Amino acid sequence: MRAALRIPKLAVYVAGLVPAAWTFYLGLQDQLGPEPIKTLEQELGLWSLRFLLLCLLISPLRRVAGVDLFRYRRALGLLAFYYAALHLSAYVALDHGFDWPAIGRDILKRPYVTIGMAAFVILVPLAATSNNAAIRRLGATAWARLHKLVYVAAILAAAHFLLIVKSWPAEPLLYAAATAALLAVRAFPSVLRHARRAAESVIPGRPQA
Repeated sequence: MRAALRIPKLAVYVAGLVPAAWTFYLGLQDQLGPEPIKTLEQELGLWSLRFLLLCLLISPLRRVAGVDLFRYRRALGLLAFYYAALHLSAYVALDHGFDWPAIGRDILKRPYVTIGMAAFVILVPLAATSNNAAIRRLGATAWARLHKLVYVAAILAAAHFLLIVKSWPAEPLLYAAATAALLAVRAFPSVLRHARRAAESVIPGRPQA
């Protein structure tokens, strides 16, 4: 018997946006340290990565621990996108003052910016199709195939965080390790199924080409 939480989805959205509200409040109170814009950007980006990892955690948690949080996966994915959009907005408006040529140079010259932009570009269609109408329009199979890009987005987001922190303290390494572990756990059942199908396709006593 799987345990399923029945927290209202709206409560998940409200709770998920509390860190953003608190970070902006600290910024208005001039309590984000000596580099407030950099701190604001990094906090918003980090919360986006956290919500992406929570999305990846839902299936293994249901499979291993029997805890069913599947109904909250869409909310967590959208929260990841909202925080990524806020992270990007802070970078564009506060860090670069809408200086588009400078932003373009950043994207081309700085690998961590290139990787971060790529992650955001992937999240855009995922967020835009996170609704029942999109599932009906695309079809369940095509929709599921599209949303597998969340794995790529998570890898890019973890790499972005790892590269942006030049001194490489423990925190970004832990997030990178968590991303790798969750992807490995999610991939293992698929690999096992393919191996089983391959084994079942072998007919005993018949020579194989």
